[in-house]
Amino acid sequence: MKILVYDVAAENGGAVTVLQSFYEEFCKDTENEYLFVLSVCELAEQPHIQVLNFPWVKKSPLHRLFFDHFTAPGLVKKYNIDEVLSLQNIELPHAGVPQTVYEHNALPFSEHQFRLSEAPDLWVYQQILGRMMKRSIRRAKKVMVQTNWMKEEIIRQCRIPAERIEIRFPAVEMLPAKPWHLDEKKPVFFYPANASAYKNHRTFFNACRQLSENGFHNYEVIWTVTGEENDSIRQIRKEAEEKGLPICFRGPLPRKDLFDLYASSVLVFPSYIETIGLPLLEARHAGAWILAADCRYAKDLIGDYKRAVFFAALDTAALGREMEKFLGFCVENNID
Repeated sequence: MKILVYDVAAENGGAVTVLQSFYEEFCKDTENEYLFVLSVCELAEQPHIQVLNFPWVKKSPLHRLFFDHFTAPGLVKKYNIDEVLSLQNIELPHAGVPQTVYEHNALPFSEHQFRLSEAPDLWVYQQILGRMMKRSIRRAKKVMVQTNWMKEEIIRQCRIPAERIEIRFPAVEMLPAKPWHLDEKKPVFFYPANASAYKNHRTFFNACRQLSENGFHNYEVIWTVTGEENDSIRQIRKEAEEKGLPICFRGPLPRKDLFDLYASSVLVFPSYIETIGLPLLEARHAGAWILAADCRYAKDLIGDYKRAVFFAALDTAALGREMEKFLGFCVENNID
């Protein structure tokens, strides 16, 4: 069988990790032939694996649209493809062969529905692109997802049989971590996340403001945003500086530094939309305490973890109360 692996969207981050994991698996499968159709990612060819790169796809949305609807379907015919594996959340248009869709974007299936006035780009993704993705899922021969909650939501929202959905948990590399320990005098609360609206930095910031108003100052917050990513984050940084809140806008960190922080902090994870929420797994691996938004993705991953505490994602007071418990009496033996 000749299978076309379609992933011109992959460029960095988790998408490349997913692509690499499939590539490594298919390197071992010499019974089938594979054609990887990519944009800028580079993979080594094998006797049974051919790689085609089309970097011009990234020039503009129109270039991508043309490639999806005309160039790529032509490759299916030219190379006599039997099946398509799309790693882009949506099927390849006009392919004319059975397709498997790898669905790893949680936005269309999340509990939180964005309003147009709240976040126009995310509203478009949920209400327009999301509907296209769901139609694609209904047509697909098979759907792959990363978590159980995604499988359940796709069954419910797309009304397809459970046997057409495969849970494929991504490979996660865990680095060695020191025994977890929190500084009694100045505990650290850590949030590794980008600046997307659904990461919910505002609720975390408001909880810090509440702590300050209640007389708590003996702590530090470390975020992996710089404070310059977008208007919302810039506003939060400005307010934090004006109020003298101990929030450090550290920016992106190497993985080793992340694991060092997991081992010496409380992970606060207020994000209300995630497919997996990798920091939850990483912090669990490090034995850290976790304050997480009470969402299905989090319950899936750490619902049975004894050091996990859940709070309503937008409830500033609830998060503030949980953070207060670590201030002044945060030695591990006092928390258990």
